[in-house]
Amino acid sequence: SSSSSRSDDEEYRLAQQEWEDGLEQLQTLVSLMLLPYIGKWMGRKWSHWAYARYLSVGLGKAFFF
Repeated sequence: SSSSSRSDDEEYRLAQQEWEDGLEQLQTLVSLMLLPYIGKWMGRKWSHWAYARYLSVGLGKAFFF
């Protein structure tokens, strides 16, 4: 009984370690691959908006408020 308890604890610890490793890999994937593309897309969206606003109101106070 006590050896099966140790075995269960060891299996749980290994499963927990694998889960944490998987989460770390997912976090690395997101930070290295997805975030640059999201930033690029958001930067382009913002620049198109800013240019359209510049064309419609100029670069005075109205541009910023």
